[in-house]
Amino acid sequence: MMIRTMGRKRVVAAASMVAGLSLIVAGCSDSEGGDDEMSADPTTSADSTAGAAAGEGVATDRELVVWAGAQTPLNQTFNPFVPEVQHLALGGVYESLFYYNKAGSGEPLPLLGESFEWNADGTQLTITIREGVTWNDGEAFTTDDVIYAFTNDIAAPDYIASAEATDDTTVILSFDEPQYTNELSLLGLTWMIPEHVWANLDEDPLSFPNIEPVGTGPYTIASISDANYTGVANPDYWGGEPNLTNVRYIGIDGNQSAEDLLRTGQIDWVGMFVPEPQGMEDAGLGYINTPQDPTVLYTCSNADLGCEGDQTDVAVRQALNLAIDRSAIKDKAFVGLTGTASPTFALLGRDDQWISPDVSAESPQSPEIEEAQAILEEAGYTADADGFYGKDGEAIEMSLTSVDGWTDYNNAAQLIQEQAAEAGIKVTASTVSWNEFADGRTNGDFELIMGGVIGTSVPDPFQIYKDWFGGDATTPAGTALEPGDWNFSRYSNETVDEQIQVAASTIDEATKIAAYATIQEEITRDLPYIPIVINATQTFYNQTDYTGWPTEDNLYAFPPAWASGGAGVVLSNLGGTE
Repeated sequence: MMIRTMGRKRVVAAASMVAGLSLIVAGCSDSEGGDDEMSADPTTSADSTAGAAAGEGVATDRELVVWAGAQTPLNQTFNPFVPEVQHLALGGVYESLFYYNKAGSGEPLPLLGESFEWNADGTQLTITIREGVTWNDGEAFTTDDVIYAFTNDIAAPDYIASAEATDDTTVILSFDEPQYTNELSLLGLTWMIPEHVWANLDEDPLSFPNIEPVGTGPYTIASISDANYTGVANPDYWGGEPNLTNVRYIGIDGNQSAEDLLRTGQIDWVGMFVPEPQGMEDAGLGYINTPQDPTVLYTCSNADLGCEGDQTDVAVRQALNLAIDRSAIKDKAFVGLTGTASPTFALLGRDDQWISPDVSAESPQSPEIEEAQAILEEAGYTADADGFYGKDGEAIEMSLTSVDGWTDYNNAAQLIQEQAAEAGIKVTASTVSWNEFADGRTNGDFELIMGGVIGTSVPDPFQIYKDWFGGDATTPAGTALEPGDWNFSRYSNETVDEQIQVAASTIDEATKIAAYATIQEEITRDLPYIPIVINATQTFYNQTDYTGWPTEDNLYAFPPAWASGGAGVVLSNLGGTE
């Protein structure tokens, strides 16, 4: 985590994308855990006058076609506060103050912010914003907008005590308790929105479709329909007009259709699973795999918050966890392209220092059938004549859904159905549309879902604990999650919540490790999300007509087309080849 020692100031370079991004990332090396501290010199600086969108290559009006990551009909919304927001809005239209690159471990890239500084005890964060920025409607971007972004009624963090401007470029956030560990959430995950638009809405902000979004980013929205939406380069972008003039996001009904369009040159950029990526490379496409995000079984786990189904029993979740053959899933559903998941939700190899020695660092890779059955029997379940466990004559039976057309997840779900049956647990796998999936998990209307957890952008699992396991980040089943909340499992554990606050309030590594050890003991026992693998995050791109893509040698941004924040950085860096 990027945590500063007392009074340490950081002035981060606002260099051009063509020079700055490449240099910033080229100078970083991947970390295997630990705080991403600066050098002994407490201040770094660089020219902050250059833009951040002068991408590689030459200007081109050839339309870049991107898979929207969703089926048709597309949800027609660019509202950054709703889960169904279209991807280009987050990074392409709306920007955060800084971009934290989850594919690397270097300093954050300045966007609408130029520098920030924590005070000695972590109760104040002073932010210097970029001068001369305008919203795409011509209004000036000011400290009033920054304050509104942090304090509006839609998604204001409850731990911010106050936000005030001390001059035209300085905003001070104050907290009642130290908030060092929330740096990423504050600076990298808070979208800057225009006060003059959002404060004057005549409708519920969460129902506002925002079809013509007013942002500061490198692109503006030109059109949207059930089938696609288009963006055009913002000529007044603070970093200079991007070289890539036109981009179109299209809805596609599944991975295979997207793969076919890729092979025939009808799509230029996707983040999706392809079981034989070598064939795509042979067709001339660029390819990179950056495993980062856990693939899990979401469980609606909390009966006290209205979840219904056998998965609300922790014994059932524990048994199912042991019944899964992750090695077979890796080989058969993901053709060996995935990584090993940790039940602690730390990223193995990067976050190892945060993993408690008192819990298993890895989820079991082979099924442990006898142990799974012993857990069920100890909890009062008995096997019927067909070998399926239940109570009072009612067999355990759970539905497992995945999104129609997501072939890797669909195959994994089918394997889990078969593997669970071997242990006497009845799971029925089926597919649903993207919209059904999104609505079900947001409202808690599910039993098991094959889905993903968003990995952290820094080498520290704190954000997952806070956003996915924190009791403040959920609602009762039947009530949609609030904007910015991700605890789909409806998990609520007072011990976990207390230790999340301890970790958020400290700069001391030993204190954080102790807090994480307690959190990990609770979540590895309760398993509200059952880890499966670290997902193969594959990205394919047209390297014939466009240049400036992230590569293994220059991972200046997390590369998939659906990446929140990162997609805007990538688009800004692209240009034509001729």
